[in-house]
Amino acid sequence: MNASAGADLSSSANATEDPPKRLREAGQVGPAKKDEIREKALKDLQRFHALMLDGHFDFGNGFHGRLYLNPHQLFRYPSTIWRFAQDLIDILPAELLDQTEVVAGPATGGALLAHTVAGLLDSRRAITGTPTMFAPFMVDTYRGPGLSRFYRQQIAGKHVLIVDDVRNTGQTLARCATIVRSAGGHVIATAELYDRMEYAAGACPLCKAGVPVTTF
Repeated sequence: MNASAGADLSSSANATEDPPKRLREAGQVGPAKKDEIREKALKDLQRFHALMLDGHFDFGNGFHGRLYLNPHQLFRYPSTIWRFAQDLIDILPAELLDQTEVVAGPATGGALLAHTVAGLLDSRRAITGTPTMFAPFMVDTYRGPGLSRFYRQQIAGKHVLIVDDVRNTGQTLARCATIVRSAGGHVIATAELYDRMEYAAGACPLCKAGVPVTTF
C-alpha cells in the first residue's frame, strides 16, 4: 500500500477547526505499525487470491510483469475491499485525511475503492460535518480517463485525494491529477493498494530469459 504527495500538497492548507478525535487518531500510526499493516495486507491479498506473485504476466497494455493483482478476486466481496480501504486510510497522514473533501478514482477498480474510502472517512468524522464527496473518472480505451461535467463542477475548489487499486506505469494517476487541476480542484495526494513493476514488452527480462507467460 502506497501513498504519494500530489503537487498541490501543502502544509499551509486552511483548517477552520481541529479535526475530530477519531480522524486524528486514524493518521497517528507509527512507522512500525504502518509496516505491520502493509505486511498483513500483503498476506491478505495473497490469501484472498487477489495477488499473484512470481509469474510472467502479460497485462494486455504492452507491458509485462512478475506480479498480478486480480480485480475480480479483489472486488468479488464488498467486505474484502472494505478491509483494504480501512488499511489504506490507516497508513495515510492525519493532516491529509483532515484536508480530504473528495475521494476520486478511475473506473472500475479505483472508483470502487474511492467510493469505499469516502464512506469510511465519514464514519471517522463527526456526523454533523460535511460529507466526503466521491468522484469517478470514466476511462475510455483511446482517450484515457475523463470526468463528467457534473463532477468537474462539484470538485472545483475542493481538496481531492485520488486513489486506485493498482499503480502500473503511473500514467493513469497523472492524467487524473491533471483533470482535477483543470477543473479547479486541488490534488493533495495519490494512493494505491499496490504498486506493481512493469516492463515494456520489448524489453521484458522474463521474455528474454524464455520464461513462459503465466495463464490462469
